[in-house]
Amino acid sequence: MFYSADTRDHGLPRDPFKAIVAPRPIGWIGTNGADGSRNLSPYSFFNAVSDNPKIVMFSSGRGNDSPRNAEETGVFTSSFVSRNLLGQMNASSVIVPYGVDEFEIAGLEHVPGRMVDAPYVKDAYAVLECKVIQVVRPVALDGTDADAIVVFGQVVGIHIDEAIIRDGRLDMSIAQPMGRMGYMDYTEASTVFELMRPPRP
Repeated sequence: MFYSADTRDHGLPRDPFKAIVAPRPIGWIGTNGADGSRNLSPYSFFNAVSDNPKIVMFSSGRGNDSPRNAEETGVFTSSFVSRNLLGQMNASSVIVPYGVDEFEIAGLEHVPGRMVDAPYVKDAYAVLECKVIQVVRPVALDGTDADAIVVFGQVVGIHIDEAIIRDGRLDMSIAQPMGRMGYMDYTEASTVFELMRPPRP
């Protein structure tokens, strides 16, 4: 099948776009509001974009609390979403008014960042502390605003629970990272195999 993306004439019950771009890692973004309120929300439009320096990004619909807080305060955290925290992650995705604390809703203990003024999930196996370096509001081909705001953050601090370290490496069979598929589907990425790149000619 083929369809023009702008018409969305795919003939399927649900748009398949996000099912194609999968699995997507989940950034569990922790922020403080300028008013002092705490916020915690998961975003599957999240990824690493640079290793030197270490930069990650998350993207959200315009008007959501996380990008607003990150832009206003200049910082955010991203907590690792493992299988054992899946229920709490889902609970924190609830849509609530600005200023409502999703840490409390999800029954999670928060910890303040060491290098940034933003909270993170205490029980997360890993956490990235980030300082905002750029906020982008994408524009579509026709010049209209996309319903998205992209926040880029440089990682300034990294927390790792030593329980997931084996032989000097992070063991994903222990960490059991969760990924977002299409629709309301998730996957656990704990089946790991090594594949080396071909040598240069």
